Amino acid sequence: MEEWLYIQTEVYPALLKGFWVSLQLILPSALCGIVIGIMVGVLRVYGSRPVTAAANAFVAVFRGIPLVVQLFIWYFGLPYIGIYLSPFIAAVLGFSLCSGAYHSEYIRGALLSIKRGQMLAAQSLGFTKVQMIFSIILPQAIRRALPGCGNEIIYLIKYSSLAYMITCIELTGEGKILASNSFKYTEIFLMIGACYLVMTSVAALFLGRLEERLRLPGFEHQRI
Repeated sequence: MEEWLYIQTEVYPALLKGFWVSLQLILPSALCGIVIGIMVGVLRVYGSRPVTAAANAFVAVFRGIPLVVQLFIWYFGLPYIGIYLSPFIAAVLGFSLCSGAYHSEYIRGALLSIKRGQMLAAQSLGFTKVQMIFSIILPQAIRRALPGCGNEIIYLIKYSSLAYMITCIELTGEGKILASNSFKYTEIFLMIGACYLVMTSVAALFLGRLEERLRLPGFEHQRI
């Protein structure tokens, strides 16, 4: 009875609060990450040589440096040059840039998979390069990149748990505080694990439905 009372009065409210903070971190980070990934992926394939080199450097940096180190730089490092970010903004910035770098790789591969004949046909019809990319090539590429991008969103849900490292107290942070106070590490972190499992399962279900909705019969089996 005492255990159940503790869960009702202490654990449930704290984890619910952390859960909402996690959602507030994940949703804008996922959206910004996809936008960044599309922009960088397009520049890597269709940009001029200096632009492509800069985009490749961006991807190398944000894929190569561990995410927790990036978060420390945004939150603890930027104040040394006079830039102060709140823990929430620093976390969203770190998640968005890191996620965008990975999304760009899926977008780049999908863009390269589109038949060159489509580009030549668009040019013959008078399309500009920008019109060709955004009207013809990119919509097809996004369909092909969706499984990979969806996988990255699942990863984002899980590595949002690193936000507490820069004092943004989300689900894992609330759980750590509770466990430190009560020493019930196993019980509390099992609950936290269940919360993340629910979030990733719902996201996977939604992304699977989205893939089905956007699928064109036979399109996925085209060859270059």
